[in-house]
Amino acid sequence: MKADRLITDCHVATMTDSGAAYGAIEDAAILIHDGRIVWIGPRADLPAHEAVRTDRLDGRWVTPGLIDCHTHLVFGGDRSGEFEQRLNGATYEEIARAGGGIVSSMTATRAASEDALYVSALTRLQGLKATGVTTVEIKSGYGLDRDAELKMLRVARRIGREAGVRVRTSYLGLHAVPPEHRADRSAYVDLAIDDILPAAHAEGLVDAVDAYCEPIAFSDAEVSRLFEKARALGLPVKLHADQLSDGGGAALAARYGALSADHIEHSSEAGVRAMAEAGVVAVLLPGAYLMLRETTPPPIEALRRHGVAMAVATDCNPGTSPVASMTAALTLACVQFRLTPEEALAGATRHAARALGLADEIGTLEPGKAADLAVWDITRPAELCYWLGKPILHARYVGGDPS
Repeated sequence: MKADRLITDCHVATMTDSGAAYGAIEDAAILIHDGRIVWIGPRADLPAHEAVRTDRLDGRWVTPGLIDCHTHLVFGGDRSGEFEQRLNGATYEEIARAGGGIVSSMTATRAASEDALYVSALTRLQGLKATGVTTVEIKSGYGLDRDAELKMLRVARRIGREAGVRVRTSYLGLHAVPPEHRADRSAYVDLAIDDILPAAHAEGLVDAVDAYCEPIAFSDAEVSRLFEKARALGLPVKLHADQLSDGGGAALAARYGALSADHIEHSSEAGVRAMAEAGVVAVLLPGAYLMLRETTPPPIEALRRHGVAMAVATDCNPGTSPVASMTAALTLACVQFRLTPEEALAGATRHAARALGLADEIGTLEPGKAADLAVWDITRPAELCYWLGKPILHARYVGGDPS
């Protein structure tokens, strides 16, 4: 068997749904060729091969590279002042209605150059990479006009070309109404749907279309218009759903066959059932739950009961989740939402891949898939959810190459 690289003397959590905990293979070996896994299994069963390079991992654990399937990584400025306001009693909704929140980030993002946005995003990306991330989703939504939204998406594409991670982009034009359109929100909705999205799509900048469906953001009818446009352009959709109230977002996501419904703290049993029937992934965002000091967790038992796949992500953003550590998100998902470590790790691997429409490419370690790996200084996979702040990543491979 021809191979560019042999990885051996390791234990592997394949995260396949094989029946074994974590899909684990003790004393394993992996053969990689042209950026893909061509064989994986017990070292004793290693087939005859010609490998250009051998990496011996001294008994370390290997998992799929982690996938952060919901981030707002590109933005200008920060909102540490609003963090202080919330600690002094102001609510997220009060800050947003007073012109802070997303609009504050919009102002800073519009003022920043592409190079400045790229450099600042890299500082946050380093935290994700240092915690095993090899694929990251990046949303627009802090530009809120044509030039700034396209600028954000161009920066996201540049990160994917230059920064040692795979990137999927999401157009989030319906994130907030910018101040210049407050007196005529319908004009902004028209602009976001009929002008900015087609322009971004024509430039090849959009992998999926997202929206924020809440009373302080956009309505079911407005989001439905956006999703119809996305469907006409052949783009998949996803939704910020039911974060602050049960506005029927989970059911709306299901109605359009969305890749995912994200947040969903207030989703009803009927909404969860609709997600299950439509195959919509639930993306849990424990960082935002923590930072907003929420008290209503996502309906985890209902998600389990109906068989909805649960992904976990950082929601890295300047206002409600300044979290740049994927392993911290795993820990928070276990502690706050009572996920098991195996559920949490599945949420950052195979279920996160589904949430990005990439389940055939990444998310598990098996022949034919991309050789995106994370190598850990741990003795069992549960440690990925156990340590909070301890550096445990030994190496990352993207497409079979150390990165």
